[in-house]
Amino acid sequence: MKEVALSAIHNELNAKMVPFAGYNMPVSYEGVNIEHQTVREKLGVFDVSHMGEFLISGENALKLIQKISSNDASKLTDGKAQYSTMPNEDGGIVDDLIIYRLEAEKYLLVVNASNIDKDWNWISQHNDVDATMRDMSDELSLLAIQGPKAAEAMQSLTSIDLQNMKFYTFEVGTFAGVEKVIVSATGYTGSGGFEIYFRNEDAPQIWAAVMEAGEEFGIKPIGLAARDTLRLEMGYSLYGNDIDDTTSPIEAGLGWITKFSKDFINSEALKKQKEEGPKRKLVAFEMDERAIPRQGYDIVDENGKKIGEVTSGTMSPSLEKGIGLGYVPVEVAGVGNKISIQIRKKAVHATQVKLPFYKG
Repeated sequence: MKEVALSAIHNELNAKMVPFAGYNMPVSYEGVNIEHQTVREKLGVFDVSHMGEFLISGENALKLIQKISSNDASKLTDGKAQYSTMPNEDGGIVDDLIIYRLEAEKYLLVVNASNIDKDWNWISQHNDVDATMRDMSDELSLLAIQGPKAAEAMQSLTSIDLQNMKFYTFEVGTFAGVEKVIVSATGYTGSGGFEIYFRNEDAPQIWAAVMEAGEEFGIKPIGLAARDTLRLEMGYSLYGNDIDDTTSPIEAGLGWITKFSKDFINSEALKKQKEEGPKRKLVAFEMDERAIPRQGYDIVDENGKKIGEVTSGTMSPSLEKGIGLGYVPVEVAGVGNKISIQIRKKAVHATQVKLPFYKG
């Protein structure tokens, strides 16, 4: 089990630590509902240092990225970031990722912790253009400072203009006295905020500065359990739940980051699927009565026949109702359409809704 640079601090804070993607990670401190509302109303700090970071550089860096990713990275300029997927050759997704353009020939790819080795091997396997690759996952720490008070609370720590930083942009600068920190705005919670990337050895200094600067604004450490409820309220996909090696980006509603203006791995098959329409779709639903849909629960029709299954589900702390995502046949999909979730021996009615669940 790998330890992140701030493990000792999480233990001092009596965090509940659990194995996650090969790392010992804080899942909660005070409880998911308290932590969730802290981020929605004030600000919280997540240690997400388990995420993977690959540096791709050289004159053919973009050529490699264009080949392995579904979005069009040629549209990026310095200081811009882009959400994308890495399609496999069978119609599924190797991983979803964020691509940061640091310079014209230097990009940072941020990938999911559970897929670091798989992604590295996949990209390496397709690197027939001699791009330079460096796995920095064990060198970097990552904090996500999320919530409506994040910009105001953190501004004293940096000369970077946090208040006016646009979504999916970033700057490299000094933060909490540490140089060459990447500060980005690519949040996963829907409540605004920033992600900061820095070297492991600077983690204690930066953590202390963030907690001190945020104290008067009500900052709290937040665990991975609240990260999951926050992202689900926004309808953001989680790899391993809502997308995986068997789900296509078209089925998953990620056609907007699948650009056919270029060739990439399996682009022809995905283009055909988009033109003909997928056979199933990822839909969002709210429970019609008090019940909690859980990952793996069957989605059934009015006759009790299984037509899909829940990929993510929870009791929404903000909405105080059960919410979820799941794949259903395309003829069943549609906002307002009814489905049922098999919870133990009862089929509980649910209504398909438009995302996000949480409107802010």
